[in-house]
Amino acid sequence: MALAPHTAALLEAKRRSGLSFAELGARLGQDEVWVASLLYGQATATAAQGELLLDALQLPEAERPALVAALSTYPVKGALDPVIPTDPLLYRFHEILQVYGLPLKDVIQEKFGDGIMSAIDFTLTVNRQEDSKGERVVVTMNGKFLPYRKW
Repeated sequence: MALAPHTAALLEAKRRSGLSFAELGARLGQDEVWVASLLYGQATATAAQGELLLDALQLPEAERPALVAALSTYPVKGALDPVIPTDPLLYRFHEILQVYGLPLKDVIQEKFGDGIMSAIDFTLTVNRQEDSKGERVVVTMNGKFLPYRKW
């Protein structure tokens, strides 16, 4: 997967800084997953948030105008290559939707009716859970239910 030039620059600066997404989120007043989506070009920052991020990442003054512009431009969301992902972690999410997507759809619609879960009015959190069989990853998606309207 090819990264946009500003994404590559921001991720490299993050790596050099040693800061985590959670630490950057604390500086911006945002969740770590939102900050990660911002760096990957899937969220939009205000100019002030862009400047705070660039300060935290210690990016040179000469690079800032272009990066703030990129961070504050409305993205084309979900613009990943439309292929089955080859990265093992991303592939597992693809596999989860292949195996559980239709059952999840049916359960949601059985509980709420004919509609969808919003990805606009939405949060996504990642947590660690200790377990005697090995650590567990807890991914929580929280989206507003949007019923289909009849007309």
